[in-house]
Amino acid sequence: MALIIRIIDKISNAFGTIAGITMVLGVVLVLTEVIVRSAFNSTIYITQEYTAYFMVAITFFGLAYTLKEKGHIRLTFLHKIVKSGKGRTFLDIYAFTLGLVIFAIITFATVDFFLGTYASGTRSMQITKTYLAIPQFAMPLGSFIVSLQFFAEILKSIVKFKKGEFDEEDDTEIEALGR
Repeated sequence: MALIIRIIDKISNAFGTIAGITMVLGVVLVLTEVIVRSAFNSTIYITQEYTAYFMVAITFFGLAYTLKEKGHIRLTFLHKIVKSGKGRTFLDIYAFTLGLVIFAIITFATVDFFLGTYASGTRSMQITKTYLAIPQFAMPLGSFIVSLQFFAEILKSIVKFKKGEFDEEDDTEIEALGR
């Protein structure tokens, strides 16, 4: 089980890195557009289209890494109600399972969307005529990776439960927010 968790965590780290690189590419593209417009009174035509594609890739590729690092917005009021560490672990397993089910559905929906675009050969209406299946592939791939990370989080919680390592009340999030 530990091997599966490590592999999924490494995949999430890799896709987090890819999301970061994609973000840098988007910034470089926008800066290039600004320079070309300012210095040469021209445009490179692809900036708006490709930064939109990059934003989708950044979002979907960064989801799993953000989940692994506990960076998503969390509603912790139920953790405050449940006083036992065992109960919190069950609550975490339930929440991660619900997230896994939701993202499995999202994965199937985005795969269907991608396959429809792939089968029809749809291209963008912009000057580039980009084959849309290429940028759309980020959605099912990113959704699948975050589904894997939800599975890894469930496994982590089960391991903690089996070892009897229950989280006691943790006020670090509240302290970090200054409350």
